[in-house]
Amino acid sequence: MNDQTPDSRLAWGILGTGRIARTVAGALGLSDTSVALAVGSRTQDTAERFADHCGIERPYGSYERLLEDPDVRVVYIATPHSLHVPWAIRCAEAGKHILCEKPLALHAQDAALVVEAARRHDVFLMEAFMYRCHPQTAALVRLIQEGKIGEVRLIEASFGFLGVPEPGHRLFDARYGGGAILDVGCYPISMARLIAGVATGMAFAEPCRLQGWGHIGAETGVDEVAIANLEFPGGIQAQVSTAITVELANDVRVFGTEGSLTVPSPWFCGTDIGGPRILFRREATDTAEVLVPPSAPHLYLPEIDQVAAHLADREVPPPGMTWNDTLGNMRTLDRWLAEVGMRYSETSR
Repeated sequence: MNDQTPDSRLAWGILGTGRIARTVAGALGLSDTSVALAVGSRTQDTAERFADHCGIERPYGSYERLLEDPDVRVVYIATPHSLHVPWAIRCAEAGKHILCEKPLALHAQDAALVVEAARRHDVFLMEAFMYRCHPQTAALVRLIQEGKIGEVRLIEASFGFLGVPEPGHRLFDARYGGGAILDVGCYPISMARLIAGVATGMAFAEPCRLQGWGHIGAETGVDEVAIANLEFPGGIQAQVSTAITVELANDVRVFGTEGSLTVPSPWFCGTDIGGPRILFRREATDTAEVLVPPSAPHLYLPEIDQVAAHLADREVPPPGMTWNDTLGNMRTLDRWLAEVGMRYSETSR
């Protein structure tokens, strides 16, 4: 079956109608490689309202009907975390290529089931860390590869925001995979693994040691604030933090033997501060040099175009999230969750 629409763009279906689904639909509207053809929701009314708002041709009142559309070639999964695994597997079984929101699963062993389904049914699969596909991240990788700051010794990364616990909200409900570590802590973990890997000549690295601490809310039952110390091969240290009830610095700092790099907006790639930028400071100097990486018309557009460009390869190249990178990230998150004492019930898996 042809992977493209008559106008040569790749036809996408969006599974889910929440805020992030609307954001990605907006990016698809700007793409030269892809187009949002269909949307699937749990009700026809919700699907139609979403389709009207986003200019999507085919609204479906169930996820199953979306997967039955023979013209949809890629499905973007934007459901709560706890539904990622079953619907990613259903997509693979239907022969649909997959871009799934992070985290791919609640546990590494379940993420492995999705990867195996993609391999068995020969479909594309990527976990949707949009920052990994952005030119700013590619620029950061090049600076480290070129030895701009000498040998990397310490990585600091944080992602946290001030959320207000609401009964039944997915962020604060373990049944939906709620909690800081899975929702946003996966970002600094993925960045630390990326930088430690690049610094040692690999696409990513796995921590030799991990120690974690955190606060589990008495009323919510999920990790609301958490920190972790990691050690990587080569003696590289990392400190990561995350929160859904506290506003953090939300930046990345990389310290080397000859200087440091600071990314003020690593996760939104400068869209919240007027454009991408990386600050370079030489050792023992007070003035930082501002490096300006290339921008993008939309934060999520590079991710979408990466999917289209590498569909035949079934996964993207680094620093995009390869299958092995995703599995390693999930294993690290498992370790952090265990250190904090956060567990999800069997019904949420």
